[in-house]
Amino acid sequence: MLRKISLGTLGLTIGGILTLVGFIAYAANNATLNLVGFFYGFPLLLGGLALKANEINPIPFSQATTPSVLSLREQQATVTQNKIRKDITRYCYGQDAHLDAALSYLGLSPSDEERPIVTSLREEDINGAYTLILEFDSPFIPINVWEEKQAKMTSYFGPGVEIKITQPTEDKIELALVTSQ
Repeated sequence: MLRKISLGTLGLTIGGILTLVGFIAYAANNATLNLVGFFYGFPLLLGGLALKANEINPIPFSQATTPSVLSLREQQATVTQNKIRKDITRYCYGQDAHLDAALSYLGLSPSDEERPIVTSLREEDINGAYTLILEFDSPFIPINVWEEKQAKMTSYFGPGVEIKITQPTEDKIELALVTSQ
């Protein structure tokens, strides 16, 4: 549940309320509430601002996961598939983009401007195998470069995962992590 809550927004809200209470208490000459507002509210407000400035929003699912695929996920999903799914569907802090380290390691991120961006994900059943599909916006990295890195991706995301790369439209790449049976 906490991964779906923006800590930046939470800090801004609580810090803002406490700081406002502190200012009102200062005007009303109430020393106790004044201290609460300034010693707790103001740092929370600043912390919320810092988190909000460095926040990466969760990646949405492009289509709802069916109950049969959820059952398949529980039976077949690898640790890596679960980790990727959980990581990119939560708020993140201190990163440039979702999967930035993985893309950099794989040689698919020559610069911040050219880095492919994960736009959505979905889960499917492909021939009885659980499949996590990451949908990228990749205007600067063509599909042939992705295909050259396929063996490296298989070892990076493996064991127990096969990589399939498709290009549904121009500038869009789908990276499928298929559980190998």
